Amino acid sequence: MAKFNIISQFIKDFSFESPNVPELFFKRENTQAKVEINIDIQIKGAENNLFMVDLNTKVHSKLNDGDKTIFLIESTYSGLVQMDEEKDEEAKKRTLLIDVPNLLFPSVRALVTRLTSESGLPAFVMQPVDFEKMYTDRQNQAQNNAASALANNK
Repeated sequence: MAKFNIISQFIKDFSFESPNVPELFFKRENTQAKVEINIDIQIKGAENNLFMVDLNTKVHSKLNDGDKTIFLIESTYSGLVQMDEEKDEEAKKRTLLIDVPNLLFPSVRALVTRLTSESGLPAFVMQPVDFEKMYTDRQNQAQNNAASALANNK
């Protein structure tokens, strides 16, 4: 792991929609909801080993019957990171895509929980995210895609 310091954390963009309120509050059926969570990490580098790490999160809750939206939250929570000089590019990537998101995620999780509870809906608590597994899965997928591309070109 490369040495780093988070200089600042902040909400860059945040959106909450609940288009079917108030009629959802009056529904009497016990219908189940499904939740789709998508997380993406964007990194922008700057001079002097400064990096902006954006943790983009989309949480979409829908009723199983009819796909009616309960709520949709989209956020970009960012960290401005100062990293020590690091020659190992893999260590730098792992730090920016695993270690920094691990520190940013609890704030996103708390925001989602608080916003859903204050909206009148039951509080939604996101489960912890395994950013190391996410990183490894993406690396494996990239390698498989490269291997497939080579095989198709032969």
